[in-house]
Amino acid sequence: MTQSSYDNASMVQVFKDGTWDVKLSFLVMGLSNLVNKQFIKGLLFLFSEIAFLIAFAVQIIPAIGGMITLGTQEQGEAIKKVNGLEITVQVAGDNSMLMLIFGLASLIFCAVFAYIYWCNLKSARHLMALKQSGQKIPNFVEDFKTLADGRFHMGLMSIPLIGVLLFTILPLIYMICLAFTNFDHKHPAPKSLFDWVGFSSFGDVFSGRMASTFFPLLGWTLIWAVAATATTFFFGIVLALLLNTKGLKYKKVWRTLFVITIAVPQFVSLLLMRNFLNDNGPLNGLLQSLHLIQHPIPFLSDPVWAKFSIILVNMWIGIPFTMLVATGIIMNLPSEQIEAAEIDGASKLQIFKSITFPQILLIMAPSLIQQFIGNINNFNVIYFLTGGGPTNSSYYQAGSTDLLVTWLYKLTVSAKDYNLASVIGILIFAISAAFSLLAYTRSASFKEGTAK
Repeated sequence: MTQSSYDNASMVQVFKDGTWDVKLSFLVMGLSNLVNKQFIKGLLFLFSEIAFLIAFAVQIIPAIGGMITLGTQEQGEAIKKVNGLEITVQVAGDNSMLMLIFGLASLIFCAVFAYIYWCNLKSARHLMALKQSGQKIPNFVEDFKTLADGRFHMGLMSIPLIGVLLFTILPLIYMICLAFTNFDHKHPAPKSLFDWVGFSSFGDVFSGRMASTFFPLLGWTLIWAVAATATTFFFGIVLALLLNTKGLKYKKVWRTLFVITIAVPQFVSLLLMRNFLNDNGPLNGLLQSLHLIQHPIPFLSDPVWAKFSIILVNMWIGIPFTMLVATGIIMNLPSEQIEAAEIDGASKLQIFKSITFPQILLIMAPSLIQQFIGNINNFNVIYFLTGGGPTNSSYYQAGSTDLLVTWLYKLTVSAKDYNLASVIGILIFAISAAFSLLAYTRSASFKEGTAK
């Protein structure tokens, strides 16, 4: 086989055709490098294998065993005799939470070592290919130059990759694992142990005691996401068209006035609106002083009124963003099509329906999908405006305006039902991912991009 053939050969073929040092490299990492005088690279592979074997015996096996059992000894009290006196002492027990984290970290460590082991085999295969073709074996300095020149980006990515593994992948897997345990307010860690319970938490959410809360909140979450996305998108486009009307004076001033709402932090606007719409707030006071109403309108204290109020307030916050994006698109639309339509006698509504809106929708489709997913997880608007209220006695740890994401927050912070919160988190991700994939692959912008 040629060098290129061996560089792409399977490891089975390499083991079959390789010399003794290549074959032993499957067992002793770095041996092929050492034999070919790549001492630094070979020692790095060898030391990584030794370190892994020591860690595997001392740490990884006990950690994985602890992850499987999640502990056997609970914390408690015991009677101990000291100088003939019996005293009560605290007995340290197992911590199921730490056992699960250390077990998952051990599995990730094993996966990282498996990648290093694969690099060792690839290095042995490459050396075998070089020897077969009669080429010079590079030394460590030449190897390092190759890494610095051709694969410099891979070296730089290693540091953030470690951070992603520790602070993103590990917590994500840990959260998913909690959904299959009974880690709740009845089994608080580290005082008590929790255990694996399979899919029972999912059963509670879909058909058990949580179903009467989950399905109404799911329905309201989807209604809210559709209404919030559609209203901000449509009225943002309408506002952009009005601001780009020919003959309108002081366009920059008008745009600046509407963009001011973006300059104010969102939570400040929401808290101001919360006070403004309060039963005893300025709006109800003004309407009563004008004798337009006799009793305060329950903008935030009635379930139906509160939902409409949330959507209207979100329009106040979200329309300027859509207006800015739509303005940029409208200003760059081909004027020839619009002028030709005007010459043919098309009305402004027909131009908007047949030319302007389809082109805006084509460009903004990915952004529109992103806004919809963002509204499913829009924590700020609900939390700062209503806090999920008004209260609903039929729901578990949720109010009438709570979204799934705010319910997840309450299950975690207030109820300490971490297993149920984990289930809700998984379901939110599944809904968001499924809709994103389904909607984006069917959008005109995606089809146009794949056609090219």
